[in-house]
Amino acid sequence: MSEPWHTAITSIQPNEVRVRGYDIADLMGRVSFGAAVYLILRGELPSEPIGRLMDAILVSSIDHGATPPSALSARTIASTGATLSAAVAGGIMSINRHHGGAIEGCARHLGAILAHCSHPDDDARLDEVADEYLAELKQRGERMPGFGHRYHTNDPRAARLFELADEAGTAGAHVRAARAVGRTFERKGKPLPINVDGAMGAVLADLGFDPTTMNGVFMIARTAGLVAHVTEEQARMKPMRKIDPVNHAYDGPAPRSL
Repeated sequence: MSEPWHTAITSIQPNEVRVRGYDIADLMGRVSFGAAVYLILRGELPSEPIGRLMDAILVSSIDHGATPPSALSARTIASTGATLSAAVAGGIMSINRHHGGAIEGCARHLGAILAHCSHPDDDARLDEVADEYLAELKQRGERMPGFGHRYHTNDPRAARLFELADEAGTAGAHVRAARAVGRTFERKGKPLPINVDGAMGAVLADLGFDPTTMNGVFMIARTAGLVAHVTEEQARMKPMRKIDPVNHAYDGPAPRSL
């Protein structure tokens, strides 16, 4: 018999499932979904504040209306009579460099800025390096991902994630670099506030996540929204309709508070 290949994620035995060593039945009802996502991706359970931060990250990206490519793709496929799995998979497959991918891209650029900064704890020096880095990007015809938004001039989700990162004590070098980039845009007279993708990239990087997993965190969050879009499309709309990405109206609950 050949040698077995190995996985360090989950072990399965009769009547027992262990994720990263923890009995899944013990985790159920005691660990939040955000904490469980952190566990399966990072290998250890987070502290309670970091678990809340992970929950907030997932909630922040659960949906953004019917216009993003993933929602339009999922609804279009759903309108053909495709299965839930096929339609949701189609939506997930549309998450790439320009939709959801800014999370990884922003984290990588922030990491590069920090690598070029000899004193990342010095905001003045960090501002200088960010200014130089953005100038180089512009010269190459590239844009800084994670900043600016087609709808929001002050993305409330980004501000809330930074607030929770501060509360958790995890806001570190990448969040500082992100704030330096934001200040650079302001000084140039073209303010481009950080959006939720950029905030996720900065916060996840400070939590120690590898950039290659970050878009996956977005996919985990957005899957719930895609399921909602697919099931609504098939319940409320006629099959094979021409879906106009602009001409739609919200008719759900009015604004309400917790």
